[in-house]
Amino acid sequence: MKMIIVTTVEEYKNEVFKLFKKAGVESFSGSDIDGFKKAAPLMYTSSWFPSERGGAASNMYFSFTEEEKVTELFKMIEQFNTESETTNPIRAVEVPIERTV
Repeated sequence: MKMIIVTTVEEYKNEVFKLFKKAGVESFSGSDIDGFKKAAPLMYTSSWFPSERGGAASNMYFSFTEEEKVTELFKMIEQFNTESETTNPIRAVEVPIERTV
C-alpha cells in the first residue's frame, strides 16, 4: 500500500478527478489550500488578519491505495503535464506505508 499526495491549482481540479478515476483511485480526500511561489518576507508580517488571499487558489488530495494504481496515476500525470503548457503542473508524491491499522 502507498500514500499519494497530489497538489494542483484550482483550474485543474476536474482534471485530477478524471485522472484518479482512470487510474482506479476511488477513495481520496481533498482540501483547498493556498499555493505560493517565492513569497516575499513582507507577506508573512503584513497583517494578522489579511483581507485578501496572498496565494493562488490550489487543492491538495491524498489517498491510500495500491502500488499499481499509483504507477498508473503517475504515468497519466506525467502525460498531462507534458501536453499542458503551464507554469503550474500537477505535482504528486508517493509515500511508502510501513503499517496500517
